[in-house]
This record gives sequence, C-alpha cells and structure tokens, in this order.
Amino acid sequence: MKQTITRFAPSPTGLLHVGHAFSAMFAADAAKRAGGDFLLRIEDIDHGRCHPQFETAILDDLKWLGLDWPEPVRRQSDHIAEYADALDRLDRLGLLYPCFCSRAEIRREIAESDRAPHIAGADSVGPLYPGTCRNLSTEQRQSRIANGEAYALRLEMTAAIAEPLTWTDRDHGETPATPEIFGDVVLARKDIPTCYHMAVSLDDHLQGVTLVTRGEDLRAATHLHRLLQALLGLDTPDYRFHALVTSDDGVRLAKRDKSITIASLRDAGRTPGEVMAMAGWDDGS
Repeated sequence: MKQTITRFAPSPTGLLHVGHAFSAMFAADAAKRAGGDFLLRIEDIDHGRCHPQFETAILDDLKWLGLDWPEPVRRQSDHIAEYADALDRLDRLGLLYPCFCSRAEIRREIAESDRAPHIAGADSVGPLYPGTCRNLSTEQRQSRIANGEAYALRLEMTAAIAEPLTWTDRDHGETPATPEIFGDVVLARKDIPTCYHMAVSLDDHLQGVTLVTRGEDLRAATHLHRLLQALLGLDTPDYRFHALVTSDDGVRLAKRDKSITIASLRDAGRTPGEVMAMAGWDDGS
C-alpha cells in the first residue's frame, strides 16, 4: 500500500479564515493517522490577485495552528514550464482549440479558471459553452491569432472522453467521472499556459499526493481532474470531502470577511485550540 500523502493548497489572495483552518487540519490529520506526510502548496498562478504578503501570512497562520510540513513548499508560479508542457501534450493530441468569444466573456471565464471553482455539483457548474469557436477552420484560427485577438484555449470535451472513468471517494467508494458537466472548459490563456484544473492535477501527480482532501464545494471539479489525469497519464489519488464551515446564518465563509480570519482571532487573544473549536474541529482524541 502506498504511503498516504495529503496536501493543503491555499491561494495567497487574502488572509486565511477559520474555514481554511478546518480544511488544513482535515488534511494534516488524515496524513497523521496513516503515518504519512502532509504537504503545503501555494497556488499562486493568478498573478493579479496573489500577493507575497498573503503567502507570508498563510505560513504564519498555519505554523501558529501547530502544523508543519517538509520544505521546500511548491509554488505554482515556479513551475509554469511544466504546465506549458502538459498543455502542449494535450494540443498534440488534437484536443485544444482557441476560443475568440467576447473579451468580457473570456476575461470572466479566465478569472474563474485561475482559481478553485467553488461549486457543489453539476447544477452549479453553469451553462455550458455553446461551441461557438469549435468549428473555425485552421486558417481562421491562425488569422485571428495573428491579428492579436484575445483568446482562451478550450478542451474539446467530446473528443477528450474516450472511455468511462471512475475515481475513489474514501467515504462512498467508486464514483463514475462525469467531466462532460463542464463542457468545453477553458484550460489556459495565451499568456499563462494553465488554469486551476490543469495545475492541481499535475501538481498532485508530481508531488505524489495519494489522498486529496477537499470541501464539498470542490466535489464537481474532481470529475474534470479525473479526465485530465487520464489524458496526461497522471496518477489518480483517492479523495475525501468535508463539510464547509459557514457563518451562523449558513453562509459560506469568504476571505473578505476579516472578522473570522485566523490573524484577527490570534490578535484578539484567541488560542489555536479556540480557533479550531470555532471551526468545528474535533480530532476525536
């Protein structure tokens, strides 16, 4: 049996809150109970929203909570060439095409593709891309790229799905993969050759992650990640999902809510144990 390796992979776009504390502890505890390793990864491909001061704050918060991890920490911004190579492999398979839809639409979709999509299921993925640019000729594509038009690179989903795939949910067993719920998803843009889905799938493989722990809001993304693993010949980890930490009125916590950040609670004199209790963490000991 493979050694259990888990990971916590925050984006330095703001301060961590108590929901992040729960998620990090959930991953670390799974590794600890199996005698495995807990890794920290910084997902910083969204250059417009990621900032060094937030990465420093992430490290400080997690250490204050009592977590530790092996060095060096993997930072996605240091591995753009690896993502570009994976994208080239998909392109050589004939599975990518440039999409020249409206700049506003592309900007909006790129913004979503550069960070983890907080979606709970197929009904939350949103309307599927209608395939407007899928049938452009090679000459049309080359001409529009040469003219400097903005574009994103989409995965041609119908061609990409060659056989039925499954992934293992540690709590519910073998689960059929249904990546078609995403349609022709954006995988990259012309200036950054990756998106959240591509980057995490490759990162987990390269870091030897055997158990991905996620909030329920990322369950649907797992279907797409399983397809990318198959297309790129990547290892497939097992998965476990945890309930989301919400406010008293049931609203999912967000980084913009400064009242429940780990830093603000620490500054207010709370202890790590009190913060984890606020997050609803019970280690069972």
